Amino acid sequence: MQLRTVVFAFAGLTVSSSAWSQAGAPPKAAPPAAAPQKPATPAAAPQKTGPATPPKPAGPAAAIKSCYPSKWGPTDQKGAANNITQAKTLEAAKLIKRGKSIRMGIETNSKTPAFAPRTFSITVLAPGQEYGRTVGATKTSYHDDIINGWVGIGSQIDGLGHVGIDGVYYNCSKGADVIATGGLKKLGIENVPPIATRAVILDMTGLLGQKPVAEGTAFNKAQIEAAIKKQKLSPITQGDVVIFYTGWSQLIGKDDKRYGTVEPGLGIEGAQYLASLGVVAVGADSWAVEVLPPERPNDAFHVHQILLAMNGVYILENVDAAEAVADGVYEGFFTLGPSRVTGAVQSIINPILVY
Repeated sequence: MQLRTVVFAFAGLTVSSSAWSQAGAPPKAAPPAAAPQKPATPAAAPQKTGPATPPKPAGPAAAIKSCYPSKWGPTDQKGAANNITQAKTLEAAKLIKRGKSIRMGIETNSKTPAFAPRTFSITVLAPGQEYGRTVGATKTSYHDDIINGWVGIGSQIDGLGHVGIDGVYYNCSKGADVIATGGLKKLGIENVPPIATRAVILDMTGLLGQKPVAEGTAFNKAQIEAAIKKQKLSPITQGDVVIFYTGWSQLIGKDDKRYGTVEPGLGIEGAQYLASLGVVAVGADSWAVEVLPPERPNDAFHVHQILLAMNGVYILENVDAAEAVADGVYEGFFTLGPSRVTGAVQSIINPILVY
């Protein structure tokens, strides 16, 4: 039986379905071997438009498609951010009614729970000022800081070079052409354009009557459409950012083990659906955005594959919409500009929502 492998572009780490229990989630028994299958019908030619969707396996040994060309051409490194137009930004600005802005990022520190083996620490120094010394005639004092840690901690954007399928990343980019220990050669975070667009907040706590929403709860098309209807929102359209509010981040500091091993989140069909609508990014107040344990026991971060590798849709992790939900606001003007660290896979972020 072949296992799906997800390749993470940091420090050579590879996580497969066999490593799921290492991440803390309870392992599940493998299903019994399927009966021999008839030869599969040849796959249809790839479509030129619409979202990329994974092929349905004919059996345990079915080949996994890994190359999904960008509809914006072979040199594209922006992905779904191409869907943001000047007209879209101007339309999103009309959502500002109160003039209130909120930060959606959580604090990042050495205690922030994160996917193993990620760690984070900060060191603050006063260079050249030992024993009370100062600098210059004006007796200037100053501090500097050093960060020693993984970028994928706290509120973050996953770039298009983060997760691939069998060593192939967004726009059919082969791993050997992407990764280098000194920084990605393609699909680095510096290629993410400024994001200024409409954000749609889906309050899953209100829809399901749970806070936090229970782990393992998948958000698919039916749940997304039900939330839109309940909140009386206009439909999700091309160029939007979608943020799920689940209440999951309230576990940080209270039950870090539960927070960091399982979660409610986006399901396979839901990811395909949002990609088909042309969204730029999908986020949530959780560490992986996608439902864990996964809907199919042997999958490993398959929603990441659908969004990033297949469709170029960015992932925003640990993005908290609690303040907007408390204000009864479910859409607004969303802005994000990741730090342009050349060759970085991810970026720590603090998105701003104005309404």
